[in-house]
Amino acid sequence: MCRHLAYLGTAMPIAGLLYDAPHSLEHQSYAPGDMRAGGTVNVDGYGVGWFPGPVRYRRAGTLWSDANLRQLASVESTAFLAAVRSATTGMPVTDAACAPFTDGTWLFSHNGRVDGWPHTVAGLAKTLDVTDVLTMDAPTDSALLWTVLRRRLETGKNPARTLVELVREVADVAPRSRLNFLLTNGEVLVGTTWTHALWVLQKGEGVTLASEPLDDDPGWREIPDRHVVTAVPSTVEVRPI
Repeated sequence: MCRHLAYLGTAMPIAGLLYDAPHSLEHQSYAPGDMRAGGTVNVDGYGVGWFPGPVRYRRAGTLWSDANLRQLASVESTAFLAAVRSATTGMPVTDAACAPFTDGTWLFSHNGRVDGWPHTVAGLAKTLDVTDVLTMDAPTDSALLWTVLRRRLETGKNPARTLVELVREVADVAPRSRLNFLLTNGEVLVGTTWTHALWVLQKGEGVTLASEPLDDDPGWREIPDRHVVTAVPSTVEVRPI
């Protein structure tokens, strides 16, 4: 499994969650606390995207060894999404296989795996134009899910509803999949839980979603499994999938 987080609210330095928090994303890359048998470390790549933009930076390798990103992360942003990757066996380890995925409007991350890849979701791939499949970021389950999702978002569909529909479709054909998503366009933040953890912290005019709490703040609360959370800076709504 991977670790991911997203923030939406009053502008803050990206480094606050990426590096500075006691259980920052950097710390989770080598000492995660809740992988649920999905690996032991997250060292197969990392990435971060932020607004306005979005601007995206991603690399294969280890987050802690990138001095350039540590400098870039001093930038303040009102919305950002970041992830560290534990690649599923057989998946490529390349820059392009790392989250966040983007089309210039949205940032997306998938913590999990599609069971039975690629056969179980061949039908889903057939709903795409051939050029969409041929130009996916990488031959991975996450990249395929993103390609399907972004085409549906282009129609103006509600982002939370669109994520839930995708979770249900994949779960129907691959029930043992782990489908934990984060999605933001800088104005709304949406996440799903499907067989893995997601926590939320609402503090002042800021909302953070993360695979694991980043510190010992008592305000952190766990989102129940098989739920979708929709957040804007002042409101968090949690509903069953």
